[in-house]
Amino acid sequence: MKERTLSRNICDANNSDCVKCSVNGKLMCTFNIKDTLYFILPVISAWITLILGIAYGFVIGKINLPILIIFSVGYIGYLIFFFQVWENKMLCSHCPYYAFENDRYVKCYANYGIHKAWKYNPAPMTTSEKVQFLIGITLFAGIPLILFLMIGLYIYFGVSLILTIIWLISMHFLSCSKCPNFSCPLNNVSKDVVDEYLKLNSVMRKAWKDQGYIID
Repeated sequence: MKERTLSRNICDANNSDCVKCSVNGKLMCTFNIKDTLYFILPVISAWITLILGIAYGFVIGKINLPILIIFSVGYIGYLIFFFQVWENKMLCSHCPYYAFENDRYVKCYANYGIHKAWKYNPAPMTTSEKVQFLIGITLFAGIPLILFLMIGLYIYFGVSLILTIIWLISMHFLSCSKCPNFSCPLNNVSKDVVDEYLKLNSVMRKAWKDQGYIID
């Protein structure tokens, strides 16, 4: 059943047209807290495991205070840089949720509250941006795994690896299959839905066609 949407649109149509829209229920066209929960719960579980693992490693002496400080400051610093600067530019700035000029902060299911540090770019991500994103997200998920391997906390490594896999699988089926940021390398929205949406978003449609995209 198609969902009734009440927030403002990320396309040219009026909100009153959402219920009968051809992509309603196929895309996350409006913000819904349920979509955020699906996306973030596996991430929170992985972070809790990371904190518990670090605390345990410190208590049993596998992590000393200097390493604890260096890792904590370095990883937190990377997360701030990645989400606020790097991913913000190479991924988020291409998303139609980024297009609201009067909003200072992103209001989407994945990065709600991130400051909009760049200008909206409706064109698809470049190959360079896609590669950078894959590198960045690999570091985001992989650094904790590398830490647990290096200090020999194999149980925490295994739990973290399982949670990371669960996160990727849940994203594939619950988030990336409906996300309107179509050029993301993890996005798996079908071409027919992409085409239907672009017909409803004149700004993105022009930018994508200018880059050679063909709407069937």
